[in-house]
Amino acid sequence: MGRKFLFSSESVNEGHPDKICDQVSDAVLDTCLKSDPQSKVACESAAKDNMIMVAGEVTSSAKLDYDAVVRGAVKQIGYDVYEDDLSSVKSKGLSYKSMEVLVRINKQSPDISQGVWDSADKGGLNTGAGDQGIMFGYATDETEDCMPLTHSMATRLGKKLTDVRKSGELWWLRPDGKTQVTIEYEQKEDGSVEPQKIHTVVISTQHAEPSKAVRKTEVEGYTGAGADEVAPSMEDMNKLIIEKVVKACLSEIILKNGKPALTLYGEHTHNYINPSGKFIIGGPQGDAGLTGRKIIIDTYGGWGAHGGGAFSGKDPTKVDRSAAYICRQMAKSVVKSGLCKRCLVQLSYAIGVAKPLSLFVETYGSENGKLTADDVTNVLKLQFDCRPGAIAVSLALREPKYQVTAAYCHFGRAPYTKDGLKFFEWENQKDLSKYASMDSAQVTAELKGSNYLEKWVD
Repeated sequence: MGRKFLFSSESVNEGHPDKICDQVSDAVLDTCLKSDPQSKVACESAAKDNMIMVAGEVTSSAKLDYDAVVRGAVKQIGYDVYEDDLSSVKSKGLSYKSMEVLVRINKQSPDISQGVWDSADKGGLNTGAGDQGIMFGYATDETEDCMPLTHSMATRLGKKLTDVRKSGELWWLRPDGKTQVTIEYEQKEDGSVEPQKIHTVVISTQHAEPSKAVRKTEVEGYTGAGADEVAPSMEDMNKLIIEKVVKACLSEIILKNGKPALTLYGEHTHNYINPSGKFIIGGPQGDAGLTGRKIIIDTYGGWGAHGGGAFSGKDPTKVDRSAAYICRQMAKSVVKSGLCKRCLVQLSYAIGVAKPLSLFVETYGSENGKLTADDVTNVLKLQFDCRPGAIAVSLALREPKYQVTAAYCHFGRAPYTKDGLKFFEWENQKDLSKYASMDSAQVTAELKGSNYLEKWVD
């Protein structure tokens, strides 16, 4: 029997102040890309009380109504009431109707542009990286979507809170919220990790006033059945969250044995639902928000590694985002193809240089067959092109599809196509299974016979 250990991951809902800012920044990016796919965007947002500011650099032929874009993003989240009173039970913490919108945007620095956009092939495969940096991707075979169960569960709990709020099933929930999950794992001799049981679930979710809030007042524009319904007591709210959120969510997450994660939940699980007692005041009224302050939530919940760069508000020349996406596709492709059970991939870049400066692969000793970690590295050099321009093409990153990525994690999401746009394309793994039966000599021979130096630094 291998070592057993506890590991925890957290997440936040789309109404968390930092996540509001991520979604606003990506709403600005999407609006630019709709009109000009070659837009250069670096948009940051800040929120406090009934105010949101967008700031940064945008070079685009698109004509933006920043005020309308920001208000639209906030309305979609569900913030529609603000009262400047911390004792108010009606205030949700922000209102798309009355909030102040500040704009501090100028164009991209020509010093950056000359090394990136003004490269020889004008935005083609050899477009230079928008900055230096290191990026990581991670995958594990413990779940069907190759995400760590702690993070998958924390993320999906937050999404379920939003779903039951917006559907009206738990109408008394409000947009802000946080989740946290602790799971007991076993470290296997083959390098894999296997969830044994769900140890702890923590949910702190914003809500209307217990036993007093009325549905038609709480839910903007609601006039349907049950309009005069009163919110349940705090105790009943917490019980409903266990049934309608926790258990419902766990039944949807599939483990590698094909069973739902609900099989790991039971009497042994410690549940902390709104442990502070109540959570009525939320959003930017409760805490200030900033773009890029939830980078671990956006990725793997503390598993693997992180290079420190945020995603939201950045066009695909910013390798903080695009290279992290291709790192995920590489790691997931390796695991799904059976080359190893866990995989961490790192890339590094220099501003204005197209080819990645380095590629590192960690397999945690979980590689299968006769392959080594070096062999897996060479397979990735053969099968992937990680120049920023090539990433933008292979993952269709010049499409306006980023706002949906800005909440509930950029990874582990089901890829789909809508209105011709390819969402979460990096979750479509490449089939590398032909390499599973090869040995080092065969992989090395294929590498030497390839043109890999056209896209990689030796």
